[in-house]
Amino acid sequence: MDGLVVFSSAVLSLSALIEEGRNGFWWQFGVVLLSQAALMLRRRAPWALLAGIVAADAVVLFATPELGSMSAAVWFALYVVALRVRTVWALVVTVAASLPAGAYFAFVYRPGEEFLAQHGPFIGLVASVSVILSNLVAIGVGIVVRGNRIHQAEVRAWAIRRAQLASVQERNRIAREMHDVVAHSLTVMVALSDGAARALDRDPERARSVLGELSSTGRAALADMRRVLGVLRADGGSVGREPTPGGLQALVDGFRAAGLPVVLTQEGESLPDDAAFQLAVFRIVQESLTNVLRYARGVGRVDVLVAREAGAVRVGVDNDGGTAPDGADPALGTGGGLAGMRERAAIFGGTLTAGPRPGGGWRVEAELHWAEGDR
Repeated sequence: MDGLVVFSSAVLSLSALIEEGRNGFWWQFGVVLLSQAALMLRRRAPWALLAGIVAADAVVLFATPELGSMSAAVWFALYVVALRVRTVWALVVTVAASLPAGAYFAFVYRPGEEFLAQHGPFIGLVASVSVILSNLVAIGVGIVVRGNRIHQAEVRAWAIRRAQLASVQERNRIAREMHDVVAHSLTVMVALSDGAARALDRDPERARSVLGELSSTGRAALADMRRVLGVLRADGGSVGREPTPGGLQALVDGFRAAGLPVVLTQEGESLPDDAAFQLAVFRIVQESLTNVLRYARGVGRVDVLVAREAGAVRVGVDNDGGTAPDGADPALGTGGGLAGMRERAAIFGGTLTAGPRPGGGWRVEAELHWAEGDR
């Protein structure tokens, strides 16, 4: 590519000299040839290249006007500089680079006497303007190419950033599901194993029943983990158990079997026929009950409310225990569950609040929205 640039510029710049064919122009020939060879350095020192070519052009132009200007070399140099500077500076450089040739044609250049008598200095002025315009075209091409390169770089950077954000969102989604699946299952299993240990001597049949629940919960947790791993391998699909008709009741029954006194109340119509929406409600209830089982002490009652209203679903989980999630041992949790619930609510344009109740206990309230026309 460098060789092609030098060759093209040399042919254009030396054509007048070769056409002239006189013996007194060999030093000018050397100056022109060196300036063309200097184009090889255009990537390393574009400013020095432009200054050198403009100076060589002025020397050749003023010393041997018969040869004309080395316009092609100047154009190439201006193009290279335009690729590296802002538009304002590119225009300033163009004006500066046009001064020697423009001044020569405007004030020094004189055509033949007969021709001059007819047209006067108008020809020189036209030539001067032509130099400036041709240089502006060269710099304009460089500005357009630079703009395209910047745009392409921005598009690539945007694509990379978008891919990174998608990756972060996917990791966060998987992390939420992993937290919900693992925390819920392990918490229930710990509660069941503690209950079985306490009932082992007093009520062996009850202990055996609790151990059966423990086994079922463990198998369900393993199945959920396999689904999570399947998503990681296949890079798609949904993670964990999808809610099914009666899924909330089955969820509450599982916590009740683990010793949590839960009462489920459902008001209004059934949830919208949207798997992602139903999963969000399911996970919010699941995480809230998991937190109660893990952190609350002395719980006498837990009320779960799922109410469908016009354009929204309200979810509430209240317990009268003595310890709230924020006051729990940090080793037992990181706060990721509450953050995950808030993210799930935000996906559907909703909000979630969690805090102590007046008189003791803890309350989680969420509101999720959907388009009124959806079912």
